[in-house]
Amino acid sequence: MPEVESRKAAARQKFEKLCADPLPLDLTRGKPCAAQFDLSDELLRCVGPGEVRDEAGNDCRNYGVPDGLPGMRALFAELLELSAEGVLIGGNSSLALMFDVLSALRRDVWREPAPVLLCPVPGYDRHFTLSAHLGFGMQNIAIGANGLDIESIERAAADDARRVKGIWIVPRYQNPTGYTLRDEEVQALARMKTAAPDFRIFWDNAYMVHALEDEPAPLANLQSACAAAGHPDRALHFGSTSKISFAGGGIAAFGGSAANVEWMRRQRIVRTINGDKLNQLRHLRFFRNAAGVRAHMRRHAAILRPKFEAVQRGLEAELKDTGLAEWTKPKGGYFVSLDTCAGHAQQVCALAARAGVKLTPAGATFPHGKDPQDRNLRIAPTFPSVEELERAIAVLGVAIQVSAA
Repeated sequence: MPEVESRKAAARQKFEKLCADPLPLDLTRGKPCAAQFDLSDELLRCVGPGEVRDEAGNDCRNYGVPDGLPGMRALFAELLELSAEGVLIGGNSSLALMFDVLSALRRDVWREPAPVLLCPVPGYDRHFTLSAHLGFGMQNIAIGANGLDIESIERAAADDARRVKGIWIVPRYQNPTGYTLRDEEVQALARMKTAAPDFRIFWDNAYMVHALEDEPAPLANLQSACAAAGHPDRALHFGSTSKISFAGGGIAAFGGSAANVEWMRRQRIVRTINGDKLNQLRHLRFFRNAAGVRAHMRRHAAILRPKFEAVQRGLEAELKDTGLAEWTKPKGGYFVSLDTCAGHAQQVCALAARAGVKLTPAGATFPHGKDPQDRNLRIAPTFPSVEELERAIAVLGVAIQVSAA
């Protein structure tokens, strides 16, 4: 016991020292850093006067080609593992495409009161905000080191008494755990029996090429699995270049079966005549093809890998063998997920803020911002420098120790 009390006192003393010299450090959002954007600066010079036609001869200044430039559809088709005919190019935001799809489903298809979406947790807060805004109920589905709770998903989707209409999935390097679905999980989602004949999987492939290693983690093809299981229209695919080229200045894509693409085409034509084809042309000339995107992302990885390694070093130094926290060791994506002891996440956030470190609010990775165990925290290492991260993670580790004490 004296040894335990000594460690607690040392943690408090260290924390007070950090509070006496706070640095404003922000780990709240998964933003790219300036060095990542610098990799894409050539995009700004890819289209000039007299260089406005694509390889098919389309004048990208004019109306027309509402489905997107053929070359851009082909590029995204390879990244999303779909046919080019199964891809539509949107604006700059995959989240906006998700809003459009979910709004149209809510308005024209799922009209019953409070249809339910299944939400893997901890998960992406924007999915939950969007669902709540459009009047969907949400049911938590656990995702952890052992993957998705497939049995709970199957029970919920097959329950005739419920109005479960779909599930949110970030299949590769999930936000925030970094988990990538195993083949058997993809197959289970594709073939499971659902009470709703129009059940949909919102396949948000936001981190499809965001590996920290040489190649992205393998991921089974959901579209092929759904077609083989007799559910060709179950999957709705989304992706973008927002964390590949420029945030807010990238390209987004929607994809799926022929029926889903035609349905989406009818929705879009009411909202817009066509997208920004000049931006599509810039991206095509810069990346050329999917291989160019993958090569570009290896340069991103060289910038981000030291930052994720700094997070792991810092957490190990402060918390290894303490039993006070568990955290993921992702091989890609933008986040590290950390679980404190139950009931401590909010207090840890408050303590870290006293020492100058802003964290994503505790509970943000759950629907309505309510983590039932108050233990999950999302760490976003991409924007700060390595030195800033080292300081921030030291603060976080000590805050966890002080909270536990």
